[in-house]
Amino acid sequence: MKKVLALLLISVLILPVCFFVDAQAASREITVLFTHDLHSHLLPVTDTEGGEFGGYARLMTVINEQRAKHPDAILVDGGDFSMGSLFQTAFTTSAIELRMMGAMGYDVTTLGNHEFDYLPAGLTAMLNTAAASGEKTPEIVISNYLPMDSDVDIKEAYNNYGVKSYTIIERGGVYFVIFGIFGEDADECAPNSGMVRVDPVKVARETVAQATEECKEKYNADPVVICLSHSGTDAEGNGEDYELAEAVDGIDLIIAAHTHITLHDVVTVNGTNIVAASEYGKYLGVVCFDKDKNLTSYELIAVDENVAEDPVIAAKVENFKQNVNTEYLANYGVSYDEVIVNNQIEFETIDEIYATQHESTLGNLFSDAYKWAAEKTSGERVDAALTATGVIRETIPTGEVTVADVFTSASLGVGTEGELIAVYITGRELKNAMEVDASVQPLMRYAQLFFSGVEYSFNTNRMIFNKVDYAMLRTDEGLVEIEDDKLYRVVTGMYAGQMLGAVESKSYGLISIIPKDKDGNPIASDELVNYVIKDENGVPLKEWYAITSYIQNMGGEMDSAYASTDGRKVVYSSLNPVKLVRNANKFTYILIAVIVIVIAVITLALVVIIKRIKNKKKSVA
Repeated sequence: MKKVLALLLISVLILPVCFFVDAQAASREITVLFTHDLHSHLLPVTDTEGGEFGGYARLMTVINEQRAKHPDAILVDGGDFSMGSLFQTAFTTSAIELRMMGAMGYDVTTLGNHEFDYLPAGLTAMLNTAAASGEKTPEIVISNYLPMDSDVDIKEAYNNYGVKSYTIIERGGVYFVIFGIFGEDADECAPNSGMVRVDPVKVARETVAQATEECKEKYNADPVVICLSHSGTDAEGNGEDYELAEAVDGIDLIIAAHTHITLHDVVTVNGTNIVAASEYGKYLGVVCFDKDKNLTSYELIAVDENVAEDPVIAAKVENFKQNVNTEYLANYGVSYDEVIVNNQIEFETIDEIYATQHESTLGNLFSDAYKWAAEKTSGERVDAALTATGVIRETIPTGEVTVADVFTSASLGVGTEGELIAVYITGRELKNAMEVDASVQPLMRYAQLFFSGVEYSFNTNRMIFNKVDYAMLRTDEGLVEIEDDKLYRVVTGMYAGQMLGAVESKSYGLISIIPKDKDGNPIASDELVNYVIKDENGVPLKEWYAITSYIQNMGGEMDSAYASTDGRKVVYSSLNPVKLVRNANKFTYILIAVIVIVIAVITLALVVIIKRIKNKKKSVA
């Protein structure tokens, strides 16, 4: 009887606890905090209204606030955590970005295309540096972008750091499967990655199945499956992330990185929730699910000037800034916050530059700087210089412009892709480059080009690949006709140079631009590194430093010539027959021939029909 009474007493005592545990499980909330495309923006960015957004110290404050509300939240990032500010200059030597993310408590991130800007050797050095730091760093997952078997160094670095196809994390009794996907466009934006991209749909299906089964076998749990997708999407239901969600079952959440999109509302495709929180830490994304993985809430929390800075992270950022000053900028005789010019000109925003085909004063400034700096450094004449929207990362602000401001605006790589190259192309190819600007830009926004040393115009209503109807070389002696077979010395950034070299394949062989040496011999894409412009000491000319030097040469005030455009690029739309065929090339002639043939066939058919009708009438009569 005593044993029975004891068992009853224990049951009475345990029963409420069981009810409490069941109630707690029933009310359990699953929370995911996320960012993507941080691009080394440890410090805030000034917006077009004079406010600020981003900055790791402010982001940390918002993260801590959300952790207080959701203690079991996980924190993930969608890649491109590097390349975008002066802090990236310590990418290989200090691994600043991963160490900062570790200090902020990020659980997992993935690799974006810009993590490969320093080539496999640079990524290898960064991963090894991060691992050797002894500091906490986030896990890295990447499922379908793999080193070649022959690349032993990067494979060892992956193993050294612990890069995985996927990871399983437990938080508050909830299990998360997190894997990374590298998109097609991201791969095209990393031409020197040295990686092999495997079909994302196939890999995602296999990864979801394998990881889910592992969770069930080891933990008897149905996990929340998260894909860190550095692929791309838009707000209209287009893009690689939509295609991935449609094709692969079992993904609960896709963090849509790469295209810098902001999704204020969740997009659901095939049961998969797609979210995006803009670039540079502008927002912290917060996604909540119930215990059955049903979406309960979604919020983008602004990280702006109204958010207080976390003092610990702010101090770390300041220390790293001093490292950049001593270890990198001192080599150029400048410092992070050094003011180089007072600017009273309101240059276009990045969105405005991308919005339409037009002449841009900011694009003019950059291309002029490349031409000036290349001539000064090499002592050789430059016929033309060019840059592209895709490599202009930020505008030049009004007021006091610092070295950091200029670097941020031209920060697409400091390794081989951040250096200026000088090559030769024919006059015909120089015109083809203008045609890329005219014809390809509507299909690829980042392909809009801005030139120094030439002037041209194009009619948007003309035949594709024959939109340019006027092109001349600008010289100190005046306008000079561009000769098709003559070689011209052209300067551009490494990244843009590689993209121009790919024009032939992108246009299915219809137009081509093949970089050459001074003797006219073709230069392969992987040989462009041998044509980097260097000073007398062998120091490569960086894009950011070319712009900085050019601006410094203005004497303290931004040159008023950049207050307005100067007519070097004229974009217009006309259906005037004369303007539609002026300076026509083979594409327009082919179109005209096709139109003539079609008209002739229709006319002949009508003549035959009319004759038959007349013959029938005669036979009836």
